[in-house]
Amino acid sequence: MSLGLQLPWQFLPGLLLCLCVGPWAEAGKVLVVPMEGSHWLSMREAVRGLHARGHQAVVLSPEVTMHVKAEDFFTMKTYAVPYTQDEFDYIVMDKIHLFFERIHFLTLFLETMAFLKNVSLVFQRSCEELLYNKDLIRHLNASSFDVVLTDPVYPCGAVLAKYLSIPAVFFLRSIPCNLDTEGTACPNPFSYVPRLLTMNSDHMTFFQRVKNMLYPLSFKCICQLPFTPYARMASDLLHREVSLVDIFGSASIWLFRGDFVMDYPRPFMPNMVFIGGINCANRKPLSRVCIGAFIQSMFQVEHIVLKNSLLP
Repeated sequence: MSLGLQLPWQFLPGLLLCLCVGPWAEAGKVLVVPMEGSHWLSMREAVRGLHARGHQAVVLSPEVTMHVKAEDFFTMKTYAVPYTQDEFDYIVMDKIHLFFERIHFLTLFLETMAFLKNVSLVFQRSCEELLYNKDLIRHLNASSFDVVLTDPVYPCGAVLAKYLSIPAVFFLRSIPCNLDTEGTACPNPFSYVPRLLTMNSDHMTFFQRVKNMLYPLSFKCICQLPFTPYARMASDLLHREVSLVDIFGSASIWLFRGDFVMDYPRPFMPNMVFIGGINCANRKPLSRVCIGAFIQSMFQVEHIVLKNSLLP
């Protein structure tokens, strides 16, 4: 008899917990501010996953885009920009061939800087049209979004989240010039973690460690061009002086599309999560032409025969 009286009391804490948690387990509203190009192709799968879990996603994008198009699993919200589709395609695609040609380093550097200047100006103008659009900002404020999902390599989304006082989740591979480690206040030992494009391994000689420390300094000058305008816009909107590190430092979670299988281990903070597998969401088998070209380039052979049994 006593056991029968005790059972209801054992279930009572669980029932109270469900009643308390229930209102917080509802689906939320996510404002998505993507980066163009291949960056969107990975984020698109994350947005699809949010939709499958009952969340409402609104993708905020300029009218002129490369890959960001309307889909049935999110709501598209666009804004006007002062350039046409043809102008955008020409600026973005005009110098892509440079990265696939063997040219002198100095020529490549100068051409890359000119290309970066033009592309940065396009994205800067797009961000200005977004942030200074009072009607659009008023609409976004009234929509009561729960979180902003954005790729901080295009800092406009991070600035918008700060301006609207909405928690931000960053979805990225990395940010040039160590802005990701500075934004997360993460230790970044130059002597042990190989820098991008140095070709160093995690077993470095003394001179390689010196190179690993000096090499990124040149990128600091390059990064002034594409990133400085966003700090200026943020300071103007918030009516106080802020830096990009301040903007990036306000992110709640950093979702890195990286993995220690492909990257060297490095320190990370509690709000840094590695989600490298999402890049393989739409994997497809390689063709015989791709595999043949890869093997030829790796082993420098002139002729190779691929058996049908080895390929799909």
